[in-house]
Order: sequence, then C-alpha cells, then structure tokens
Amino acid sequence: MIRSLWSGATGMIAQQTNLDVVSHNLANVNTAGFKKLRADFQDLMYQIDREPGAPVEPASMVPNGIQVGLGSRVSGTSRIMGQGNMQVTGNPTDVAIEGDGFFQVTMPDGTVAYTRDGAWRIDGNGQIVTADGYLLEPAVTVPNNAKEIIISPTGQVSVLLPGDQNPQEIGQIQLARFVNPGGLKALGKNLFIETPASGAPIVGNPGEEGLGTTIQRTLEMANVQVVEEMVNMIVAQRAYEANSKTIATADELLRIANNLRR
Repeated sequence: MIRSLWSGATGMIAQQTNLDVVSHNLANVNTAGFKKLRADFQDLMYQIDREPGAPVEPASMVPNGIQVGLGSRVSGTSRIMGQGNMQVTGNPTDVAIEGDGFFQVTMPDGTVAYTRDGAWRIDGNGQIVTADGYLLEPAVTVPNNAKEIIISPTGQVSVLLPGDQNPQEIGQIQLARFVNPGGLKALGKNLFIETPASGAPIVGNPGEEGLGTTIQRTLEMANVQVVEEMVNMIVAQRAYEANSKTIATADELLRIANNLRR
C-alpha cells in the first residue's frame, strides 16, 4: 500500500515536468526559429516478488513472476527539429533556413553558438548581428552607402551601391549541421552550443553538404502547434489528477486499516 503512495507521487512529479515543457513551448509560440520540446518518460525500478522463469519442478517454471513497478520519471526532453512555418516579412535582413542547418554566431568569449533565428540586424559599424549584438559568423559588413542588400539561396550576400548597376558581393553566409541536433545545449536567446552528444559541426555553404538553403525577407517561425500543445496540457492535467487519485485511494485504505480495531 505504501508503494502506491510513492508511485503516485512520482507520477505527479513527472506530469508537473511535462506541464513545464508544454508551457515553455506555448510561451515560445511566436519565437522565430524555436524548436519545440517533448518530455519523455520511463518507468522506475521494479520490486521482484517472484522471479520470472524460476523453476517450480524439473519440467516447469514460473511463466510471469510478480513484478511491481515503483512509478515513473522524466528520462529526458527531446527537441523536435521539424521545419517551422515561413513568414514573409519584407525585411531585407530577415533570413530563413529551408532545410537542415543553423546560422553561426560569434559569442563575446570567441566561441561559436548556433541558431535558427534569422532576424538579423545591422549595427552602427555595418556588421550583421543578432538582436543581442552577437556577430554573424563569418562576419559580414554592409557598406553604409548600400542601397539594397541581396542574399541568395546559397548564402551569398551582395549589395547594390550608388552608381552601380550590378550587385557587389560582400560576404558569404555559412551554415552548420549536426549528426544529432537534439543533443545541442540550449543557452537561451535562441542560441545553442555543441556538446559531445550533438557531435562536431559540419560547416558549409547553404545548399551544400546536406544543408538547407536561405530565403531572404522571410522568417522561420516556431514549429509549435498550439492545438497540439493544448491537448498535451489536458493529457498532463488528467494524468496528474489520476495520480493524485491513487494517492487519495491509498490513503483511504490506510485509514481503513488503521481503524480495524475500532
């Protein structure tokens, strides 16, 4: 009976984490390049009261045994890297990735981070940066007299200068992909860094090495489906409620046992 109390408690804790993941997804429904998370569960250890396959007599054995589980826990959070919807913005520095890959960003300490957020800005020095001022890697500097910025599907960055009829190339956007992008470590601010689980980055130009292509004046939105997350929220709520019922039922059985002599 005590086992059911603790099993119910582990189920409630697991569903609370599940709800945390769902709420995080919903909070980022309008975050450009956001990839939704999913909570994965596994059962806890089992108490073996009778071993399966234990011999009963020379010619027979126990077919099933008695195995009582002790609850569940969250085994991990999987990041779903599916393509998000494309939103045409008309802003020349908005760039979406269609397909696999991440933009590269130079962090203040010199390390490289990765993002799917293509809402780029131009700082006072003409450098293409993130909303937090981190430089695009490789760096691209736009001349202050540029009339138009042109980014091709293969990542070539060109500008149209006054008096010129043909665009002039000023840089190249490169993308990085990973064997296991779900193994990247999230830093917040739409940034990830590589880990041993993700593997080393495979860097190349868009459209090469299995990398996606770039789309100018477009943003990739979050791949969160609000209806799906609302259903997940209801499931988590009902599972939490069911686990609380098991605790209440176990408590009632204990009360009955304690009152046997009354």
